[in-house]
Amino acid sequence: MKKSKNLQICGTGSGVGKSVIVAGLCRIFLQDGLRVCPFKAQNMALNSFVTKEDGEIGRAQASQAAACRIEPSVDMNPVLIKPTSDVGAQIIVRGKPYANMKAAEYVKYKVNLKDVVFRSFARLQNKYDVVVIEGAGSPAEINLKAHDIVNMKMAEHAKAPVVLVGDIDKGGVFAWLIGTLELLTKNERKMVKGFIINKFRGDKRLLKSGLDFLEKRTGLKVLGVIPYFKDIKIPEEDSVALEAHPGAGGRTKRNATSKDLIDIAVIKLPHISNFTDFDPLESEPDVRLRYVTGKDELNGADLIIIPGTKNTVADLSWLKKNGLARPIRTMNDERRTTIIGICGGYQMLGGKISDKYHLESDGRAIEGLGLLSISTCLAKKKVLARIKAKELSSGIEISGYEIHHGVSQSDGKYDPVFEVFEHNGKAARYFDGFRSKDGRIFGTYIHGLFDSDTFRRSFLNRLRQAKGWRPLSESAIFNTDKEFDKLAQLLRENIDMKSLYGIMMNYDGH
Repeated sequence: MKKSKNLQICGTGSGVGKSVIVAGLCRIFLQDGLRVCPFKAQNMALNSFVTKEDGEIGRAQASQAAACRIEPSVDMNPVLIKPTSDVGAQIIVRGKPYANMKAAEYVKYKVNLKDVVFRSFARLQNKYDVVVIEGAGSPAEINLKAHDIVNMKMAEHAKAPVVLVGDIDKGGVFAWLIGTLELLTKNERKMVKGFIINKFRGDKRLLKSGLDFLEKRTGLKVLGVIPYFKDIKIPEEDSVALEAHPGAGGRTKRNATSKDLIDIAVIKLPHISNFTDFDPLESEPDVRLRYVTGKDELNGADLIIIPGTKNTVADLSWLKKNGLARPIRTMNDERRTTIIGICGGYQMLGGKISDKYHLESDGRAIEGLGLLSISTCLAKKKVLARIKAKELSSGIEISGYEIHHGVSQSDGKYDPVFEVFEHNGKAARYFDGFRSKDGRIFGTYIHGLFDSDTFRRSFLNRLRQAKGWRPLSESAIFNTDKEFDKLAQLLRENIDMKSLYGIMMNYDGH
């Protein structure tokens, strides 16, 4: 069977734009008539996605698969690490939870994953013309190289030429690129075939002397300089992206003042997960979305969202200690603010949360915010499901996914929010979430509910009407497929694709 031609994108560090560049290259290869897919052997991320095999992978690989216009698969990200604390994480292997491990435990266990990773890659290699591989962090992390399964060892196994990406906006890009090469072994350096400099602001002509120096010093070509962009909306991989996100001030839309916008405050929990749920809201013309960590930042919010988290118990404790719990309750009591919780945030809205299996804590129970009379038990079995549902109050249909250990029950005083009619491709009928009688508080386990244009606009119009504003018509502003085309065009204009194709087609592993 003919095997694919491969390309690996490595970076000088985390957050330099590897995931987005992989997505853009995937779309370019698709446009050029190739069957293409993404691959990342090991991903550490709290933004995740459920595949049709009922498996969990990094959200970035699901996004990259969308750029290829193919269905995401667990083979595209065979190992997912979901941090639960500063020193521990849940290890997901081929889409299923394997165990919670401390960092030192995982290092010892990782040797067992090499064959899992290589078998997943082989299945993709035999199915596609091109596999675009994404590295993790930096390939020059000395303390990690001995048990590497995602950077240069993966490239060596795949016989994939490596392109090294650096972020010039962070400063020191030439030192990063040259320093990374210097810390690689002689054989590893031979695998690196070029550079891409990302997030450049200004006149490229002023960069020429630096590019000339880099090429002369290393003997490698700078394949492209990608401009810094803000007008292309591609889902971010993980919470590192939130560091650059507006805080309490939010973004003011063109031709709008803050008084013209629905003010949405998302609580930036320490272990926030799946914050891509809110990308479609941020793209709406009448929304100012901001991530907040302090109680004073809640002032003026029309909607407060408590998002998903990989450690509900710890983040609920943080919410209380940080002084956010009381104003959340007060703002709802005064009937000024709508409050919703998604997944872990839904659990926090209720009463007791118990963790008798020690999934997130020492097993103790913790009291929630008490805004809904529900109780939650964290169960051993993790629910992973792609679903279709309808909102009971409006009949609007949505598609989404569930990723949770929690089982939540009500005392019967509340109405459910959604009726699920399809679960992992099969007909189903069960209810999800609960809402207060006035609809100002509701919780749900469904991620991705705001991806539905009709539901999103209907939901926002209810907030508008509560403010005495007229509703707006539905507009599918957040069209991810068009965003991938825009990204591909930007990369075509700024990367020497002829040279890149030459590198891929002529590389034999040496």
